Amino acid sequence: MKRANQKGPSTREMERINWMEFGECVPAKINTVLLPLGTLEAHGVTANGTDILVPVAMAREIAPRVNAMIAPVISYGFTGILDAYPGSFTIPEEAYRNYVRAVLIGLAKNKLKNIIMLNGHGGGQTAILNSLTQEVGRETGTRILAVNWWSYCSDIVQEVFGEDGGHAGNTETAYMLAIDPSLVNKKHYKPNMATALPAPNTWSAYPFPSSIMLYKEGQGYPNFDLAKAKTYFEKVNDKVARLIEETIKKWDMAGL
Repeated sequence: MKRANQKGPSTREMERINWMEFGECVPAKINTVLLPLGTLEAHGVTANGTDILVPVAMAREIAPRVNAMIAPVISYGFTGILDAYPGSFTIPEEAYRNYVRAVLIGLAKNKLKNIIMLNGHGGGQTAILNSLTQEVGRETGTRILAVNWWSYCSDIVQEVFGEDGGHAGNTETAYMLAIDPSLVNKKHYKPNMATALPAPNTWSAYPFPSSIMLYKEGQGYPNFDLAKAKTYFEKVNDKVARLIEETIKKWDMAGL
């Protein structure tokens, strides 16, 4: 994951760089930015901020490789069936959409041609981001990609764990374990905490009975194997980085 690092600015995190160095680097040396997005909601026996911490960690890992700046994370999101759980809450859809839209336009005005949204949360948030990708991209002439890492890397789950994944299950718990083992509280875990997701059109039940959601019955339970977690972490980051590299290359080839 550390391969192909390019000599870059003193920091790639936009909130930590001064305006003079930013102006020297963007867009002359860097024209790509990674924008992490998450939310606060229950995640089994790991942190409520899993959807925030995962894309932030991912951005820090891959930014040198894809030669990108890292925008401050949009922490509060459009949460759905888990917002009744303690410590979880949602931002109204209209307010969320308008805020993210303003952030994207601000990044475009700062001459960042490629905006990569690293989304940590599913549900209705993904639909909002997909819509904004097209809308703001056309309006600003900016090239925007939204990456829902858990679905894009579903093959990595099979490769590492030999089964399907789950919300707050083997996927997110493993990634969080690789970030910081202290954020995964195994002593609170019981297998019967997990529930298989129903058909999508029945998700309106509120609140959902479990914060651990299995995508397939009997598969995706949290795996607390640190070695596998580190392997999963590396492979996911590598696949997302390759997607970004290949997408930008194809945008350039097409003259977009």
